[in-house]
Amino acid sequence: MTDTLRPAEPASATETGDGQRKLKRSIGVVGGTLLTLSCVTPASTLFVVVPDLFGTLGTATALTIAIGSVLCIAVAFCYAELGTLIPSAGGEYAMVSTLAGRLAGWLVFVLSLLVVVIVPPVIAMGTADYIAPLVHLDPALTGAGVMLLATLAGLLDLRANAWITGVFLVLEVIAAAVVAVLGFSHAHRGAGSLVSMQVAGAHGSVDPVTAALVVSGLAIALFVTQGFSTAVYLSEELEHPRRDVARTVLATLAISTVIILVPVAAITMGATDLTELTGGDLSAMVTAWSNTAVGTFVSLCVALAIVNAGIVMVIQNSRVLFASARDKAWPTPVNGLLSRLGRFGSPWVATLTVGIPGALLCFVDLDTLYGVTGVSVTAMYLLVAVAALLGRRDGHRHIPAWRMPLWPAVPVLLIAVLGYVLVQQDPAYLLWTGGITAVATLYWALYLRPRRDTHWLVSLPEDTRS
Repeated sequence: MTDTLRPAEPASATETGDGQRKLKRSIGVVGGTLLTLSCVTPASTLFVVVPDLFGTLGTATALTIAIGSVLCIAVAFCYAELGTLIPSAGGEYAMVSTLAGRLAGWLVFVLSLLVVVIVPPVIAMGTADYIAPLVHLDPALTGAGVMLLATLAGLLDLRANAWITGVFLVLEVIAAAVVAVLGFSHAHRGAGSLVSMQVAGAHGSVDPVTAALVVSGLAIALFVTQGFSTAVYLSEELEHPRRDVARTVLATLAISTVIILVPVAAITMGATDLTELTGGDLSAMVTAWSNTAVGTFVSLCVALAIVNAGIVMVIQNSRVLFASARDKAWPTPVNGLLSRLGRFGSPWVATLTVGIPGALLCFVDLDTLYGVTGVSVTAMYLLVAVAALLGRRDGHRHIPAWRMPLWPAVPVLLIAVLGYVLVQQDPAYLLWTGGITAVATLYWALYLRPRRDTHWLVSLPEDTRS
């Protein structure tokens, strides 16, 4: 039984029968890949998120990211199949609602909403560190400014944003390549150091990196390449979703893994000692390997990459909120506001709704944001894997869609691994995420479930059969 509604053919290309406008199909696989890669934002992830992993995992950072990337292949298979089977701007929640029921879909929506609200400010707060060669600014204020700038850009036409983010993406790939070349050319240790499992301890000591630390770090490692799911969020704006969603998901994961993992290996081998590697000051390393001009160039490229990431994440996140309003997740007046589209075809109220709180989150403790994001991403992937396990039953079996190899082994193995990773996370972050999920469950029980005939009705655009 499915909870997905397929509405009648809309009256026009931009307006549905109930007067609500729908998203325009305006981008192909190249534009979608540029936007999706920009959401992964390899350079800003490398320079903002990875340094924290170096601080915890030392020389085991590259290995942990590699393991996370292998897990992400299985996750990408699930997204590629479900994203072509159920191409909706709702992304994970539309897929899970359709295949595993409304409550499961609602919980996935809440987890995805946590991720899409938290991740942009986490990345944006790193901007101040990389414009420091020009001007010293407060990280929180700078991050908030980046979020507001990204929100304004998110109000524009999606095709225009694809070109803007494409130019920024080129710059960040260049920055990552420079880091890789410099790191390998100044290597102080061999390739064996990538599996040496060491981290700098107190007073210059060398501590071992345990298997438990690696498993705990996998939650953040999964977050490192997490943005490939953006292809699913953009499925209603891709010209040929049944074909292009899977191509975009898999290509983005492959490209982003190379862009991130190769420089991480180079940094591990190029750091002068374990203390420098664990410290994670990548700008200082680049300057030491080259000169101040090159260090400044790389830093500014990273700053642009962060702005780029903010733009794409606001675009993605507004689509999630737009879809939830279209599917009647909120009280009627709120649904009407969040589903409004502006003159450029973007959901402008939803864009402001995700962008402004994102600016405010720049003033929250960064470690808490990282922890909650890691738990949320892991739990969300787990529920997507459950949906993938259910994706070939009943009427869904014969719907035209890209099909993953090695089904059902891939989702079964993924569920087991992600479940184990989840229970190894810090209890405080589990409690934060669990508490939010519990409140969401109450909202479901007290508001949505009694209104099951009129609310939380996941819909698919009629033209997704192409």
